[in-house]
Amino acid sequence: MAEPVTQARFRVWTYRTPTIVLGCSQRARQAALAAQLPPGVGMLVRPSGGGAVLTGPWMVSASVVLPLSHPWAQGRLPDSYRDLGQLHGEVLASLGVAAQALPEADVPAANARQGAVVGWACYGSLAPWELVDPAGRKLVGLAQRRQRTGVLLVAGTLATPPDWALLCGAMGQPDDAGAMQRRTVDCATLADRPWDTALLAEQLHQALERALAA
Repeated sequence: MAEPVTQARFRVWTYRTPTIVLGCSQRARQAALAAQLPPGVGMLVRPSGGGAVLTGPWMVSASVVLPLSHPWAQGRLPDSYRDLGQLHGEVLASLGVAAQALPEADVPAANARQGAVVGWACYGSLAPWELVDPAGRKLVGLAQRRQRTGVLLVAGTLATPPDWALLCGAMGQPDDAGAMQRRTVDCATLADRPWDTALLAEQLHQALERALAA
């Protein structure tokens, strides 16, 4: 995004080790928090806003970079999430995971049904077009960054159970681990079978390739 984006590009990511990714508004806390991390856990700050994210072997992420003229980038800011969210829903359905993208109008009620929001954590609340299971638990989180050069959309899918105790302890909020557990769900839990994270990454790659080529 350092130069104008002229065509849609994407990558699908998996992770070998845990890393806490802070939103840019949490930058001031980075040094103090990093000093308390367990061995083998990294920390970095992303240029976009929002709450802390715990990446690791339990997550599959997709990053999509678009020109400002791309159809996915049109309309109001929340609208930019719709196509990426719905694409994730289709991929998950093909793998036997029931999830739906949450329309903007349904977000307040959906947040209220899950109890207290964990405001400092990305997965501690719901936003438009993020994916939830039939019980309203968050499965796929979405974020974006807009610049004059283009738009970056990011999605993170919880493939297997995350270590919420690790995240909450590192952030100095150990009591929030229970709320994070209640508010989220993962593919393995919903499918009720051993989960193939590599297959999910492959299917997302293929779906993005088709959609962005079209």
